[in-house]
Amino acid sequence: MNKRVSIAGAKATLSECIRNVEAGSSVLITRHGKPVAALVRAGDFDHLERLRKAGPEGGLASLAGGWEGSDELVRILNESPRIGQRKIPPLDQ
Repeated sequence: MNKRVSIAGAKATLSECIRNVEAGSSVLITRHGKPVAALVRAGDFDHLERLRKAGPEGGLASLAGGWEGSDELVRILNESPRIGQRKIPPLDQ
Protein backbone atom coordinates (compact mmCIF):
# COMPACT_ATOMS: atom_id res chain seq x y z
CA MET A 1 0.00 0.00 0.00
CA ASN A 2 1.36 3.40 -0.94
CA LYS A 3 0.63 6.43 1.21
CA ARG A 4 0.32 10.10 0.26
CA VAL A 5 1.21 12.68 2.87
CA SER A 6 1.79 16.43 2.85
CA ILE A 7 5.18 17.84 3.79
CA ALA A 8 3.75 18.98 7.13
CA GLY A 9 2.26 15.52 7.68
CA ALA A 10 5.58 13.87 6.81
CA LYS A 11 7.38 16.09 9.31
CA ALA A 12 4.85 15.30 12.02
CA THR A 13 4.82 11.53 11.38
CA LEU A 14 8.32 10.86 10.02
CA SER A 15 8.90 7.81 12.25
CA GLU A 16 5.60 6.28 11.12
CA CYS A 17 6.40 7.02 7.48
CA ILE A 18 9.77 5.30 7.82
CA ARG A 19 8.13 2.27 9.48
CA ASN A 20 5.72 2.06 6.52
CA VAL A 21 8.66 2.15 4.10
CA GLU A 22 10.50 -0.52 6.09
CA ALA A 23 7.36 -2.67 5.81
CA GLY A 24 7.48 -2.41 2.01
CA SER A 25 5.26 0.58 1.27
CA SER A 26 6.33 3.81 -0.30
CA VAL A 27 5.33 7.27 0.90
CA LEU A 28 4.62 10.02 -1.61
CA ILE A 29 5.20 13.48 -0.16
CA THR A 30 3.10 16.29 -1.60
CA ARG A 31 3.10 20.08 -1.52
CA HIS A 32 -0.26 21.69 -2.20
CA GLY A 33 -1.51 18.30 -3.42
CA LYS A 34 1.28 17.84 -6.01
CA PRO A 35 3.93 15.10 -5.61
CA VAL A 36 7.38 16.52 -4.81
CA ALA A 37 9.30 13.62 -3.21
CA ALA A 38 9.02 10.00 -2.18
CA LEU A 39 10.29 7.80 0.62
CA VAL A 40 11.24 4.37 -0.71
CA ARG A 41 13.26 1.42 0.60
CA ALA A 42 17.01 1.76 0.10
CA GLY A 43 17.04 -1.27 -2.23
CA ASP A 44 14.36 0.31 -4.41
CA PHE A 45 16.37 3.53 -4.50
CA ASP A 46 19.47 1.62 -5.67
CA HIS A 47 17.40 0.02 -8.42
CA LEU A 48 16.08 3.42 -9.54
CA GLU A 49 19.63 4.78 -9.64
CA ARG A 50 20.73 1.89 -11.90
CA LEU A 51 17.79 2.55 -14.22
CA ARG A 52 18.57 6.27 -14.30
CA LYS A 53 22.22 5.62 -15.14
CA ALA A 54 21.23 3.18 -17.89
CA GLY A 55 19.01 5.73 -19.56
CA PRO A 56 16.77 4.93 -22.51
CA GLU A 57 19.76 3.96 -24.69
CA GLY A 58 21.58 1.86 -22.09
CA GLY A 59 20.09 -1.49 -23.03
CA LEU A 60 19.84 -4.68 -21.03
CA ALA A 61 23.56 -4.94 -20.28
CA SER A 62 23.46 -1.70 -18.33
CA LEU A 63 20.72 -3.06 -16.04
CA ALA A 64 22.34 -6.43 -15.40
CA GLY A 65 24.48 -6.84 -12.33
CA GLY A 66 21.83 -6.32 -9.72
CA TRP A 67 21.31 -9.94 -8.78
CA GLU A 68 23.36 -12.98 -7.87
CA GLY A 69 24.80 -14.77 -10.90
CA SER A 70 24.22 -11.91 -13.33
CA ASP A 71 27.94 -11.39 -13.99
CA GLU A 72 27.81 -14.12 -16.65
CA LEU A 73 24.86 -12.38 -18.33
CA VAL A 74 26.76 -9.08 -18.34
CA ARG A 75 29.75 -10.80 -19.99
CA ILE A 76 27.58 -12.44 -22.67
CA LEU A 77 25.71 -9.23 -23.45
CA ASN A 78 28.91 -7.20 -23.64
CA GLU A 79 30.48 -9.73 -26.03
CA SER A 80 27.39 -9.95 -28.28
CA PRO A 81 27.67 -8.25 -31.67
CA ARG A 82 25.65 -5.08 -32.01
CA ILE A 83 23.49 -4.69 -35.09
CA GLY A 84 22.36 -1.16 -34.40
CA GLN A 85 19.59 0.72 -32.72
CA ARG A 86 16.07 -0.38 -33.45
CA LYS A 87 13.57 2.23 -34.49
CA ILE A 88 11.06 3.05 -31.80
CA PRO A 89 7.64 3.96 -33.18
CA PRO A 90 6.01 7.11 -31.84
CA LEU A 91 3.47 6.53 -29.07
CA ASP A 92 0.78 8.73 -30.62
CA GLN A 93 -0.16 6.27 -33.40
